[in-house]
Amino acid sequence: MGPLDVENLIVLGLPRGGVPLGEIVAKKYTVPFDIILAKKIGEPTNTEYAVGAIAEGGTPIFGEGYVENLHADWVQKEVPLIQEEMARKRNLYRKDLKNISYKDRDVLIVDDGIATGLTMFAAIRAVEEANPKSVSVAVPVIPKTSYEQLKKIVDEIYAVDVPVHFLGGVGAYYEKFPQLNDEQVKKILKRSIK
Repeated sequence: MGPLDVENLIVLGLPRGGVPLGEIVAKKYTVPFDIILAKKIGEPTNTEYAVGAIAEGGTPIFGEGYVENLHADWVQKEVPLIQEEMARKRNLYRKDLKNISYKDRDVLIVDDGIATGLTMFAAIRAVEEANPKSVSVAVPVIPKTSYEQLKKIVDEIYAVDVPVHFLGGVGAYYEKFPQLNDEQVKKILKRSIK
């Protein structure tokens, strides 16, 4: 990443993989760090296949795989469950930590990579509802198709690798791709959010 105007910057990590990377970026620029929770909305017969996503405080967004007449009932049931889970995670991760406002701030959302982009799009939408000055994204890897869609709605994208032929999952771009557990996320946030 090149130089950033850090005067008004806040870094948000998307749990769980974006949390350690977000912490590194926030430390490098000596700026506030926080999280934004977003979850995919899985397809009824294959919950690993995202048809949409929602971020805390935001409204659901849907991708090309969403077919209203097939998925509407499922989504109506699933969204409240996802919102409850995000509220539980927020309480788990941020209990006793002060909230940071995004209003009139330059917000940089960090994740460990983007595949379809649905969770990132949901996070961006939720952040935009808080009236920030700008919204940018930083990731190690993002497929060219997702990059092209994302650059239409954010101020900047910082990406290390933008492959035309995506290998199918973010983990394929890492030598080691360990998954953080909730306790590790809590520990990072506790030391990073003052």
